[in-house]
Amino acid sequence: MMNKEMLEDLFLQVQKPARYTGGELNSVAKDLADVAVRFAFCFPDLYEVGMSHLGMKILYAQFNNEPDVWCERVFSPDTDMEALMRKHHIPLFGLESRDPIREFDFIGFTVQYELCYTAMLNMLDLAGVPLRAADRDESFPLVVAGGPCVCNPEPIADFVDIFFLGEGEEVDLEVINLYKEHKKKGYSKKAFLRACADIEGVYIPSLYEPSYNEDGTIKAVEPLDGVKPTVRKRIIRDLNTCYYPEYFVVPYTDIVHDRAMSEIFRGCIRGCRFCQAGFIYRPVREKSVDTIDKQSHDLCRSTGYEEFSLSSLSTSDYTKLEELLDRLLDWAEKEHTNISLPSLRVDGFSDELVNRLNVLRRAGLTFAPEAGTQRLRDAINKNLTEEEILDTAAKAFRGGWTAVKLYFMMGLPTETMEDIEGMAVLGQKIVNCFYANPDKPKGKGVMVNMSASCFVPKPFTPFQWEPQTTMQELEEKQKHLVESVHTKKISLSWHDAKTSFLEAVLARGDRRLCRVLELAHERGFNLDAWSEHFNFDAWMEIFREIGLDPAFYANRTRPYDEVFPWDHLDYGVTKKFLISENKKAHEAVATPHCRQACSGCGAACWKEGVCVENR
Repeated sequence: MMNKEMLEDLFLQVQKPARYTGGELNSVAKDLADVAVRFAFCFPDLYEVGMSHLGMKILYAQFNNEPDVWCERVFSPDTDMEALMRKHHIPLFGLESRDPIREFDFIGFTVQYELCYTAMLNMLDLAGVPLRAADRDESFPLVVAGGPCVCNPEPIADFVDIFFLGEGEEVDLEVINLYKEHKKKGYSKKAFLRACADIEGVYIPSLYEPSYNEDGTIKAVEPLDGVKPTVRKRIIRDLNTCYYPEYFVVPYTDIVHDRAMSEIFRGCIRGCRFCQAGFIYRPVREKSVDTIDKQSHDLCRSTGYEEFSLSSLSTSDYTKLEELLDRLLDWAEKEHTNISLPSLRVDGFSDELVNRLNVLRRAGLTFAPEAGTQRLRDAINKNLTEEEILDTAAKAFRGGWTAVKLYFMMGLPTETMEDIEGMAVLGQKIVNCFYANPDKPKGKGVMVNMSASCFVPKPFTPFQWEPQTTMQELEEKQKHLVESVHTKKISLSWHDAKTSFLEAVLARGDRRLCRVLELAHERGFNLDAWSEHFNFDAWMEIFREIGLDPAFYANRTRPYDEVFPWDHLDYGVTKKFLISENKKAHEAVATPHCRQACSGCGAACWKEGVCVENR
């Protein structure tokens, strides 16, 4: 048994004890006598990151809404707490009960970012659970995982018993209910996993076996024991009737996004060719104004938050945004509650929206042109013109804004140095746009903050066949961008090319990378999503020792007929469509978005959302 009294002493010795104490407003404690299933919901990152994640908030509340299920939160401890836990032999515990999660039925991970894989393995080790699924018998919890990274789960396939593909609200509970049935009649892990494989959206990696060609590419992924050859993701068909929490756990310490969040729709109509989320979350399904209004008000009442954000991949694409804002502002103004509108598109920034935003608390505006030239914006299917970008900037400056943040991407397929210069040229035009405004505020200048991330080719996108630009080339492009900016009104930032390289390796990797990750864990790698913990040279040394070339995964152009490690998984978007989009990218030809015309991507198979709307 764990000495829980010792924990209180340890909390006093760490930098941020509120990460580990639990007991926050709206956290859930249950009587173990009433509980049939215990679920440890693990976020493989620090508390302040995990507590900001909407998916965790939804599933935590939904699981605990089941009378006989107790879901507890678990986060990766920071280095000070981990050192004390290992010194005093304290296993990883749930925040609500402080019981070791080794005693739970399920240990579930939401995997949002590839560089969190080492934190995931470290959490299993801290829990006293063998890393490899094959080494865990019925006495250990089942290790399950979901989230965007599991659209290619192969690099962590050896460590996970069950993957949930797609949206989890329905499929997770189906598996939990099936587990209850198996526990009643005598639990066998092997029999349970085989039964789970028949549920849509459930992928059991131990029941699929990859083979390889001599050149290292995938030859085939063979289904075993009569399971289906292809596993299709799950979606929630009606977001208005789907579970959404009336409460969020309110933290005692600052977190990244410390506010309520209202999800307004899922999916994206746009089809930007680099964007994995825009394809794996299809089709677009909206909530009604009534539903969003009620859920937003309920959350603010139950949490006491004075700010909430409207959550989606592209908020300005919500078809009734102005009506929604009118409804929300009707009570938000009276109750002194601010509304945050992230993920606005340049071409969705209307004069009407400016007027409504002026009622809200003033903040800087963020837009994502992604590329500096029209040719490259067409190639990535951004469907934005320079005229629209400058017109939006002018509207914002007329509305009183003096700060704009622009997101760009570097290393995109077909990119040239002229495209890199184009970012600086566009930034300068926006600066000029501010000073051309006759009504600009006196005594105030403009600040244009430009951020350039490194392109990472991801599965289930039209660019999954493309090579990532080499680190040396990315660094040359970053230098060229700096040299192309000639005003102090523009500030620049960019992502580290080394972390983006490893992200690309893990994003498109196969099951052979499990050994790489296992060795990384053995050498103490953890929290690699944080720059202070990331050691690129040590990672490369592991690849050399094992005999795998990371450039094979990141920097290689792939033929259209190559079998991918994820080809046995179905996210609803066909390979035929993605190939067509890839070819159009090289011709710099754009595709209309989903509300303009159906492009036949395959998502209509669900017969939901935008796929069945009248255009």
